Amino acid sequence: MKNRVLSQLGLAQRAGKLVSGDDIVFKAIRNSQARLVFVAGDASENTKKKFKDKCSTYNVPLVIGFTRDELGESIGKLDRVILGVTDKGFASLMHNGLITMSEVEYIGETREGQ
Repeated sequence: MKNRVLSQLGLAQRAGKLVSGDDIVFKAIRNSQARLVFVAGDASENTKKKFKDKCSTYNVPLVIGFTRDELGESIGKLDRVILGVTDKGFASLMHNGLITMSEVEYIGETREGQ
């Protein structure tokens, strides 16, 4: 299941439905473009808290898990700490696959579902 989600991130990247980097993902969250946000499990506690708070405020599902190397490799780039999925279909597909994974340390739900 882990590889499936990482493959789906790669597909979202190739489809142009993924953003990465602190500032760009923050902007996508604020503009209601981000449908699902990934934060690497090996990110700093400050980064995890910052995105947990921001996603909670804007009602965006958040996943904390995978390593920065796994996230980066899945999209064909060097290590990535923050990824934002901007497509509802991709986000829903990944979110449903993540629910059963034990490698993910945190999955934040939205108050309205998705």
